[in-house]
Amino acid sequence: MNKIVSKTPLLDQVRLPADLKQFKQPQLRQLADELRMETIDAVSVTGGHLGAGLGVVELTLALHYVFDAPRDKILWDVGHQAYPHKILTGRRDRIRTLRQGGGLSGFTKRAESEYDAFGAAHSSTSISAALGMAVARDLRGETNHVVAVIGDGAMSAGMAYEAMNNAGSRHTRLIVILNDNDMSIAPPVGAMSAYLAKRLSGRKYLTLRQTAKQITHKISERLERTARKAEEFTRGMATGGTLFEELGFYYVGPIDGHNLDHLVPVLENVRNAGQGPILVHVVTQKGKGYPPAEAAEDKYHGVNKFDVVTGAQKKSAPNAPQYTKVFAQSLIAEAQKDDKIVAITAAMPSGTGLDMFGKAFPDRCFDVGIAEQHGVTFAAGLACEGFKPFAAIYSTFLQRAYDQVVHDVAIQRLPVRFAIDRAGLVGADGPTHAGSFDIGYLGSLPNFIVMAAADEAELMHMVATAVEINDRPSAFRFPRGEGTGVALPEFGVPLEIGKGRIIREGNGVAILNFGARLSEVTEAAKLLDSFSHRITIADARFAKPLDTALLTRLAREHEILITIEEGAIGGFATQVLHYLAVSGLLDKGLTVRPLCLPDRFQDHDTPEKMYSEAGLDAAHIVSNVLALLGSDIPQAEILRA
Repeated sequence: MNKIVSKTPLLDQVRLPADLKQFKQPQLRQLADELRMETIDAVSVTGGHLGAGLGVVELTLALHYVFDAPRDKILWDVGHQAYPHKILTGRRDRIRTLRQGGGLSGFTKRAESEYDAFGAAHSSTSISAALGMAVARDLRGETNHVVAVIGDGAMSAGMAYEAMNNAGSRHTRLIVILNDNDMSIAPPVGAMSAYLAKRLSGRKYLTLRQTAKQITHKISERLERTARKAEEFTRGMATGGTLFEELGFYYVGPIDGHNLDHLVPVLENVRNAGQGPILVHVVTQKGKGYPPAEAAEDKYHGVNKFDVVTGAQKKSAPNAPQYTKVFAQSLIAEAQKDDKIVAITAAMPSGTGLDMFGKAFPDRCFDVGIAEQHGVTFAAGLACEGFKPFAAIYSTFLQRAYDQVVHDVAIQRLPVRFAIDRAGLVGADGPTHAGSFDIGYLGSLPNFIVMAAADEAELMHMVATAVEINDRPSAFRFPRGEGTGVALPEFGVPLEIGKGRIIREGNGVAILNFGARLSEVTEAAKLLDSFSHRITIADARFAKPLDTALLTRLAREHEILITIEEGAIGGFATQVLHYLAVSGLLDKGLTVRPLCLPDRFQDHDTPEKMYSEAGLDAAHIVSNVLALLGSDIPQAEILRA
């Protein structure tokens, strides 16, 4: 880090962005150093996304120094990079509550601050939202600025280009900051590049350019087209950015995103330009200014709590293998036997475990970038040609490709296998990353097989099952984090499609589980034993097709049937209730209670607290059973038991 020029802390004088206006531009360097250290220290306490935030410290300062938020709208794509922004916008006193229960969100959130112009946790949305805000501004006859900050990874999604194409064709006044920390789409960044960016974004050049346009337009359309192409070619040769120019954006850059002497004047120029869409290409370094992050392969993208001095992350000793790792190892084992198995990830190779698969089979693993829509249809194309594609996508991200799942996969009955990671509640990332809806949105599709693993051994069997499904699409869902510690088989064994299992026999009450709450159901059964109630436990394994024979038996042999799932209303219980209704089993005095996620978006907390709040832990399962049996045993006694 650069040497601080003053002994007096400057960041202590900043509560809101307006407070930055009191400083001279040379003081921003010290502010940047202090802001970087505050970010590092805060994330060392809470864990979270660090590398992206460190990379935009100077850019964040420059934006808030030049623009006037919240009147000017600043949109942060994804939100991983927004921690410095939160510190500067009245939330420094709460920054060490990041991602904690009742604390600050790890992403931008409109309900949290007026400075968070748009909520962002899924990527590539900023330009679309910014364009909407800019058009609304123009319809109201106002003059504020709208700035979208989008990373190079987010730029890989088609939505970003759809938005740019729309903005360019409308000639809407809009500023897009491309934060390029990985793409290498730019020529070298240096003094000459900064000089050109400053000159080409200046009012004199833009005024001359506009005047020349008006003159050539009056002379002839042909001359206007020729002059425009000549100018674009000349600037493109000097600075790059031809693609963005073709989309209708005026391109400025590339400039060093860590050099405030370059950033501030360029941003002032584009602020004052007063004409159509402008893209400023800023080159930054993830993890900038913190040596452990700079040296790490992932630049400390996401970290646990860590020691600031050494950078060593604090990790609890795992009691059981991670579900994601079990999935990856199982898929590798199957791929060793079947050379038709291929794997697809949408920019999440390590998160889905496919980095392991890619090392084992580099020619059979495909990272399509932040492009789930493309990834699903790409998988469909592979399936058309006889391959066995496994699309490993988080539940929350698969939502982005639902149209492709329906039209390109399900309607054509193509055997694409969806490995749905992060099913259920995910804790600190909150509602934007919770896997709440896939049971419902996949279960409603004809000819779709939907499975959920109760534990890591079942996950192995479901991977093996998916390999054998060659006549229709299938999906198997599993949660984030550690498994239950069950003994693992040497190899997964394909399951009979639509066949559940009885875990233990009881009477009176039956619980039909779907997914990874089985361990809590088992614990609940033990507690109920202590109250002299022995219940039946069954594991459905399949939400579609349902094991109707098992369901019929449970309905006929019990007075009460409870379903358990880590999904929203409209999921597994809907499938069960539909069958019970059309089969007439509901007419025979059966009491049915579905236990699922509540009909609201739950705020971030630990998974344990979130599931307790949702009523899906052992204690709440016991409470429900006892209430249905007419018992009035208090919750405190249940917890003691």
